Order: sequence, then C-alpha cells, then structure tokens
Amino acid sequence: MNRALSALLTSTALAWSCLLSPAHAADERPLLPLPNAQQIVSGCASTITALRGRVATLEALPEASARDPKILFAEWNALLVAQEDFQGPVELLGEVSPDKSVRDAAEPCLVEFSKYSSDLYQSEKLYQLFKAVEPSDAVERKLKQDILWSFEDTGVSLPAEKRARMKQILTRLEELSQAFSRNIRDNDQRLAFTPEEVRGLPADYLAKAKRDEQGNYLIGFAYPEYVPFMENADSSAARQRLQFAFSNRGTPKNLELLKEAMALRKEMAGLFDLPSYADFIIRRRMARTPVAVNKFLDEVRTAVTASEKAELEELRQFAANSLKQPLTRTVLKRWDVAYWQQKLKRARFDLDPNALRQYFPAEAAVAWIMHVSGTQYGVEFQPAEVPVWHAEVRYYDVIDSRTRQRIAGIYFDIYPRDGKYSHAAAFPVRSVSTVAGRTPISVLVANFNRVGFDNEEMETLTHEFGHILHGVLSRTRYVAQAGTSVERDFVEAPSQMYEEWARHRETLSLAAKFCKSSCPMVDDQLVAKLTAAHNFGRGIRYARQLLYASFDMALYDAKPGDPISTWQHMEGATPLGYVEGTQFPGTFNHVMSGYGAGYYGYMWSEVLALDMLTAFNGKLLNPPVGARYREKILSRGSELPGMEMVRGFLGREPNSKAFFAEIAGKRLQ
Repeated sequence: MNRALSALLTSTALAWSCLLSPAHAADERPLLPLPNAQQIVSGCASTITALRGRVATLEALPEASARDPKILFAEWNALLVAQEDFQGPVELLGEVSPDKSVRDAAEPCLVEFSKYSSDLYQSEKLYQLFKAVEPSDAVERKLKQDILWSFEDTGVSLPAEKRARMKQILTRLEELSQAFSRNIRDNDQRLAFTPEEVRGLPADYLAKAKRDEQGNYLIGFAYPEYVPFMENADSSAARQRLQFAFSNRGTPKNLELLKEAMALRKEMAGLFDLPSYADFIIRRRMARTPVAVNKFLDEVRTAVTASEKAELEELRQFAANSLKQPLTRTVLKRWDVAYWQQKLKRARFDLDPNALRQYFPAEAAVAWIMHVSGTQYGVEFQPAEVPVWHAEVRYYDVIDSRTRQRIAGIYFDIYPRDGKYSHAAAFPVRSVSTVAGRTPISVLVANFNRVGFDNEEMETLTHEFGHILHGVLSRTRYVAQAGTSVERDFVEAPSQMYEEWARHRETLSLAAKFCKSSCPMVDDQLVAKLTAAHNFGRGIRYARQLLYASFDMALYDAKPGDPISTWQHMEGATPLGYVEGTQFPGTFNHVMSGYGAGYYGYMWSEVLALDMLTAFNGKLLNPPVGARYREKILSRGSELPGMEMVRGFLGREPNSKAFFAEIAGKRLQ
C-alpha cells in the first residue's frame, strides 16, 4: 500500500472512531460506532471514497507482491475490514435504531455500498490477480475459490454490456430489499378490539396493552402481541381480523417490489445463460442444483402430508367437543389452528405457555443461556458498560476460560419497540480475523416478552444464540471466512442444533439459579410436558415450512408466475386452503433477502443439525464434545466446505436418518 493512501485511510478511520465512539487503546475492547443520521451520510461518502482508493492500490500491486498469497490475501482482508468497520454498524442501526432519521439515512448508504461492491467484484485486474495467485494451504485455496466465485457471480467475465446491466440489477435489488423491509418494519398499525373480543387473553397481557379513549385494546404486529392473541383470544372473528391484517402488513407495495425483484433475478440468471435464479444461486451451495432441492422437498412432502391431515382432523374433533357441537358443523380455519393447538396442549399436557414465564424470567433466561454456553464451550460472559443505541441494550465481553483473554463481544437487544426489526436475528457486525488481530462482535436482536419467556421463546433464544456463538467463537484467519459465512443451506445448522438445549432438564433445571427472586425449578414432569408440546403438531409445522420452501422455489424457477397467484394456488392446495384476501408474499422478507431460492435451507440445515446432535449421545452439558464441536465447526467459519466440517466432527458421512425420524415422531435418541 502506498503511504499517501495509507495515511488517508488511517485518518478516515480515526476520524470515524473519535467522532462516533470513545477512544480506546489497542488492547481494549473495540466498540461499535453509533452514528447519527448526518454522520452516516457524511461517513458513507468518505468511507467509500477511501475504499475505492485502496482498491486502486491493490490493483496496482507489484507483481512480486501480487504473486505472494500472504501479501495478496492480507491486503484483501484489510480492504474488507475497512468496509465492514463502517457498513456493519450502519446495517445494524438501519434495523434497530430508535431514531427514524438514522434508519432512513442507513438505506441510501447501503445502496451506495452495493454499488461499490459491484464495482469491486467487477474489477478485471483484481480478478486476474486472484486467478494467478497460488495458495499455500487449504484455507487459502478455499478463500481463493470463494473470491473467484464472488467476482464471477457479479459478472466480471461477462461482456461489457452485460456487466453494466448486472451492476444496475444488483443496485436495484438492494433498493428493493431495503424498501421491502422498511414497509414491514415501519408499519405501526394497531387494531382496536373491544373487551369482549379479548376474552381469554392473560391478565398481564391485557394490563400491558395500549387502549384508546373508548377503552378498546390496541394490538399491533410485534410477536409478543400477535402470538399470544392468536393462541388465547376466544373470539374467532377477532383472531381472523388480526391475522388478516398481519398477513397484509407489508402490502400492497411489497407485492410490486417482489414482482420487480423476481423479474430482475430472472434476467440476472439469463446474463449467465442459466435458466433460473434458483440455478444461479444454488450452484454455489451444498445442494448444488434445484433438482436436488426439489427432490429433497418431495421426500419431506411424502413424510408430512398424512400427519398434517391427521393432526388437523384431531384439532377439529377437539374443537367440536369443546364447543359442544356436531363435527359436521365444525370447520377449522387457518386463524383457528394456533388457538385450538394451545387448548389441546393444555388439556392433554396440562401446559400453559404463559405459566412458563415464571420459570424463565427474561433476565434470568439471558443469564442462563450464557452460563450453559460458557460451560459447554469453555468461555465466560462478563457484562460491561459501553455506549448503546437504546437503554435496554446490554453488552458482554466474551472471555476464553483457558487463556483468560477477551476474544469477542456480544450485544443483546431483545425487547420490542416501534420501528425496530420485527423478527429475531443475529447480526455479525464485526468479523474475526487472526491475521489482522481482530476480535468479533455479534448482536442478538429479538422481540421477547419483557416479563419472561415461554417454551417457544426459549427455543428462539437458543436458536439465535447458536448463531451468536458461531460468530464470536470463530477463529478464522480472514474476515471473509468468519462465523456464519458458510453456505446458506448450512448456516442454520448450528443454531437449529442448539435449540435442543431449551428442551432438556439437564440444561433447563439450571435456569432457577439465575432468578433474582424465587422461581420454580424445572423438573422431569415439566420437561416431559415441554417435550410432548414440542412434538405436538410437528406435521402441521413441517408442512408449513415445506409450503414456504416450495413457494420460494416456485418464485425463482425457470417459469415463475405472479407471486399472489402462485401463493393462492399453493396454499389453496393445502388442507386449510387459501384465506381469501390475504397477501402473505408481501410479508415474506426471506424471499427478498439472502434466502431467495434458499428457504429450503432451513430444513436442509436441520438434517445436519439433528445428525450432529447425535454426537452428544443425549448428554447436552458435555464439555469434551463441546470442545470438539467448537474446534471442528464453530471456530472454522467457512475455511472448509460445510459438509467437510460436519464429516470431521462426526467422524463419518452425514445422513438424514435423524431428520426423517424426527418428522415421524421416532427420534433416534
């Protein structure tokens, strides 16, 4: 790197750091900058200018340096670090900042970064440098392959006219994705329900609910509001009204955005002479081809179709008996399923999800997951006071128990608020790089009940913390291979496996020790109920996942149809049918984001998750196996292909036996 450019980049980084976060010495924890809207606007422009300068210097590397893999990959790594230092916090704040002006400023900035990335990966000079370099080991060989694929998939080898069109498409897709997410995130609609319509809802739920001047309850779309309503409100008409609004909360604007994205992705595939966007995307993933994906989905369909119908019929009979009406007059609607499932689970298993909150108070649940993870993987989590974007956000240092070194940082932003990302996710805002002496930071974002967690929220907590662990326990040489950078149809496996830690007495019985005041101890009887409740409705649950995955594949196959018409046809073919007037595709953010032609990956990953779980032999607090898992899976990021890492952890070829046994209710252990 020439000295002038180095000075420019250093001064830009220092200005950004001093302006947005407290100064810190090299041996102190790195903190996320928390820019205001104006600082995002100005910082975005100056950062991209500096990055473009660094790209020019990298393109002009002397031949001797360019042919040295250590130099070339280190310079590439430094470029990605400089980009992530700015882009990572902006991506996070665009989803979670309580200041709408910050969220609004993040969107155009991220579009500019998309343009910059397109230019970067269309650099023929850099592409030729990476093609020519000879890696010195397996990590570098995998990195070279991944880099070349990124260049090729951005169009570096296309003719000039197609390359320019590819750049336009990628920029527009980023704009569409940002707008799609915003239309859902910023929807603050609340529906008014009379006291009669909210009968059946828990008293503490109603006590926290907003009310209008007429005394009606105002219910929004955040999961702590929506899910309990659908599970407990006795009024079928009220449930129908809320579900209808929930299913349309991003429409009609998002339907037009989705249709445009589908057309652009179809055109994108055509630039590469591929028949579909699914072909374009899946060729870089574990599955390799849409044919393999559809074959897998057909196998799932065979496994779940009969059980879904049987479970729905069981619910219908239970509803008829409960309502004391003939079965012939009992029709189960889609908005009735969650309600009657909860009623049947309470009757059969004596399990009230709302009563579970006393076992898992919110702060105790957070302390519990850190204790369990620390025991399993040889780390400790120490709270620290750092600048945060909202008063409810908490920060923890991650300390390696053996070396006593701080190896990472974690932020928790886990309660709902207006304008915030409405689902649960792990944001890997700062990636690890041992060659750069860089420690990672991940952010857990969720919308949990502030009082306490039910069983589903506990599973969500462990799921997302599985992603967090994948990020903060990663020890990769380069940021491009850190943490969750693995294949998209493998990325969910570590988090899905970790859900199991929310279902066993061995782990759940430890939760009570973290309660500030006395709370009940999880015993064998409760665990049996939780297990039965989890297993209950698996046919309905997997059938719904199958529908989502099949719909996603249909959108991006060689002959995609109109999204609403396709959804009407596909949901209409299910036992419960299509709910007239609902526009679910406009709320299905996955098909607009990195999961487009990839939603199948949730079940594909679960195959590997359940297979890896067998290595623990039913003992979940198992530090020796945990250490091996940390070494073979979590620490490696994407330095090896996912299948190779799983094979190394298991000591054998992976298989789908555990997955299909799970669907059939015949778990192998």
